Amino acid sequence: MSSNAVEFVFENKIIKIRNPDPNETILNYVRLNLKKTGTKEGCAEGGCGACTIVLGEIKNNKILYKSINSCITFLPVLNGKQLILVENLSSKEGKLHPVQDAMVNFHGSQCGFCTPGIVMSMFAMFKNNKSINNELINESLSGNLCRCTGYRPIIDAAKSLNYLSRHDHFDKDKLITLRLLKKINEKNIEITNNYKKYFAPKTIKDLKKILKKVKNSKLLSGGTDLSLEVTKKRKELKNIIYLGSIKELNFIKIYKNEINIGATTPLINFEKEIKKYYLDFYNILKRYGSVQIRNFGTIAGNIATASPIGDTLPLLMALDAKVIVDGNNGKKTISINDFFIGYRKTKLKQGDFIFSIKIPILKQNILKAYKISKRFDDDISSVCGSFNLEIDKNYIKKVRIAFGGMSEIPKRALKTEKILVNSKFSQEVFNKATKNLEKDYSPIDDMRASKQYRLEIAKNLLLKCFFEIKNQKILRIN
Repeated sequence: MSSNAVEFVFENKIIKIRNPDPNETILNYVRLNLKKTGTKEGCAEGGCGACTIVLGEIKNNKILYKSINSCITFLPVLNGKQLILVENLSSKEGKLHPVQDAMVNFHGSQCGFCTPGIVMSMFAMFKNNKSINNELINESLSGNLCRCTGYRPIIDAAKSLNYLSRHDHFDKDKLITLRLLKKINEKNIEITNNYKKYFAPKTIKDLKKILKKVKNSKLLSGGTDLSLEVTKKRKELKNIIYLGSIKELNFIKIYKNEINIGATTPLINFEKEIKKYYLDFYNILKRYGSVQIRNFGTIAGNIATASPIGDTLPLLMALDAKVIVDGNNGKKTISINDFFIGYRKTKLKQGDFIFSIKIPILKQNILKAYKISKRFDDDISSVCGSFNLEIDKNYIKKVRIAFGGMSEIPKRALKTEKILVNSKFSQEVFNKATKNLEKDYSPIDDMRASKQYRLEIAKNLLLKCFFEIKNQKILRIN
């Protein structure tokens, strides 16, 4: 049974919207329908954080607070969640929330345009963590730009929260919120708005039925890339199938020599697991957008989008990950190294979807990964390089090198690998290998970097990999 209504909790009551426009963003709905204008639009692409709101979701009978970019999140995604805006932080009596009080006391607001988004990021951090340190503050606020460059008082305000009680009116209303969220029916969603359709199936079985019936549909999970078709290119998406309600696709399973990640597993959850096995993978994920992006973005989405500068793709290629594809023709396994067939084109066929990604656990290998971007946090790569080496008795037994930003698809450096494999682990061999990179790649000039810059950077990253392994020392600014 399906419903054409989106239901969510707002201000201690259930809001129901029938057949909303599937292309409408939460930001536009909040400002134009709810008339709550504290939330702002800055970039319309999830890069500045002015639009940050918080969604409450049930996890283990508790409420998990997620900061998200409302400018790139479609309205129907609200279904089954609690909507929290900056206007909701103060109590009914008008008393400021501790986060707002801290911003006032430490003079954290200047022009005020970005302040609501900053406050909401701090609110989610405050509610989800019992203690706050500098690393957590920097991470939580990395997706919020202050155009007046007033970060020091903002950070001071965040630090002061460490000494405050977490008991606020949200904590007081927690049982009411849980009851309301549980009251929302777990039904498939099927919306029709003029010629636009939106589907949110609850099971893989239902997903396959929709894929068989609805052709030329767009699969939506995190939507951090797909939504830009609407917000930046001003296109309209006619058929959207949202995967985020399918619990069967949200998992992380660890086997003896393999990590299996479900297609809709948020990056914020995956990064905690991958840190145990590949520290550099974790470090790259920490720079993958912002907390707001990683709360919704997924590895499967990064793969399916097939951007040549997708941050996770060179790492997955260097690790020889496998993509498990499902659909009405059954499951199949495709090596990530064979998955991309052209600019933003993959081996996914009509009716296919990514079920999971399998990453081998190579305990004997060394994985190095580096991202070069104009801004350290929350920025798109100019070049991203990943190096996976197995070294035995000072000889390179196995090597896989992959780069993003160097070709129209993320690509292995196969000719360079041939020079390194079965060679002595020495600077002389690596110097020779760097010269060979020009045979593997012919990058373009664009707004992020020139061809020559990209080639020089790629060569330097390969040498950096050598020196870090040789000296057993991290050679990085951050």
